[in-house]
Amino acid sequence: MDTTMIPPWMSNLDDEDMTFIKRFLLASGSMKEVAAQYDVSYPTVRLRLDRLIQKIKLGEQIENEPYIALIKRLAVDDKLDFDTAKILISEYRKQLKQGE
Repeated sequence: MDTTMIPPWMSNLDDEDMTFIKRFLLASGSMKEVAAQYDVSYPTVRLRLDRLIQKIKLGEQIENEPYIALIKRLAVDDKLDFDTAKILISEYRKQLKQGE
């Protein structure tokens, strides 16, 4: 794989995310094993995996809707609550429709 061509979804992940992915893969996808490695509960690993999945999905949307992807990323990273994120995205979409 050409390392100069990192996919957008991957460029949004930090070192901790990449380490988690590596551990998850090496554990053959066993969240129980990953939980033991991190010395955390299974639900904690599940939450981390869910947030990572959301980040990856957002990375795929960046090229099409960079503003919406930013708002969603802030919500996933707990820098913005989900209700506020929904309001911002809704208002942004309304403005886009009015400008058409």
